[in-house]
Amino acid sequence: MGRNDAQVSDAFLDPMILLYDPALDMRFPDYGIQIPIRDRRALAVLEYLKKKIIPPMRPVHSLASAADMLSIPEGDRHISREDIARAHDANFVAALFGEGLEKELIKTYELMDEQGRFRRYSPGDAVRPLSELFTTIRAQVWGTYLACRLALAHRSKPSGVSSEPLSTNNSNPGFCYYLGGGMHHARYDSGAGFCLLNDIIIAARRLKAEGLISSIWIIDLDAHKGDGTAELASGDPCILTLSIHMALGWPLDPETLAHAVPSRAPLVASDVDIPVSKEDQASYVSRLASGLLQLEMLSGGKKPDLAIVVDGADPYEKDELPSSVDLQLPLDTCVKRDMTVFSFLRDRAIPSTWLLAGGYGDYAWEPPAHFLTKVLTP
Repeated sequence: MGRNDAQVSDAFLDPMILLYDPALDMRFPDYGIQIPIRDRRALAVLEYLKKKIIPPMRPVHSLASAADMLSIPEGDRHISREDIARAHDANFVAALFGEGLEKELIKTYELMDEQGRFRRYSPGDAVRPLSELFTTIRAQVWGTYLACRLALAHRSKPSGVSSEPLSTNNSNPGFCYYLGGGMHHARYDSGAGFCLLNDIIIAARRLKAEGLISSIWIIDLDAHKGDGTAELASGDPCILTLSIHMALGWPLDPETLAHAVPSRAPLVASDVDIPVSKEDQASYVSRLASGLLQLEMLSGGKKPDLAIVVDGADPYEKDELPSSVDLQLPLDTCVKRDMTVFSFLRDRAIPSTWLLAGGYGDYAWEPPAHFLTKVLTP
């Protein structure tokens, strides 16, 4: 079964898991980066859940405790260069592990304009070198992999087999919500859109290499098209992708498309693409439900071993990122969106890993917090 087995410790019995670790916080101001991502978003979600869920909320697992439960050997508790190379170009990987790292970070986080001037970046205010951010990004990817393993631990079968027909039943498949991850814009040979590494594809390919899965669905709910994921998954028969996103917002805005390269992100289609215009927002949930059925149809009657849900909160009407303005869903619609996906996967006994993904400003914690309250309340 590969270098890890699928067994877990006897103490690991709960199929509903939350994964969070303070080591995952990006702390952008420490590096002089001025992007409206609040490190307290994950903590705000947890604080809300502790107030709302009675009896006491399920325990929140750290990266270390999750690895312990999964009995992962000490020497394997990281995302290796080999893991990254399964998803990304060899030259790009060499740059990340060499002298090109800082250049790639500046490009990924859009910290310099076309004239070579710093943008949303003040190196003089930094208290840590920019290159150290790579360590945290790799920890984020490791968290995505662990979250997948936690969800998979509650499958009825111990190995990745896709021969089981899709069916509706009342079983409770594994569910792990990871308060991190979702770097869906990272492409084959570069980072993009604040995403240096594509944790989704890296985790999927490691699971496949270990023999833990043979098929996977990626369901992307972020406001921005999951363009990097679509590019990396294109042609891979083990991965099916769905993305519901702004029809005209970045990376599908006219300026970005004018510089797009054929057969590269953002021009690579997901297996199911659902572009939503401002006029279509009232039908958002029904269009998502139809897209899920289309994804099921593309699977040819076979359910995947795992679904990864990129649970971006940036479609929320209170999101502060300017490039998300073309999609403004009220809170109840955001929760209906998530419950639609959750119920669809649960009814088919498909284990799922959920990633916090995009969400910017002081209110970005609200959609995942309200969704998780519904899911985790007995």
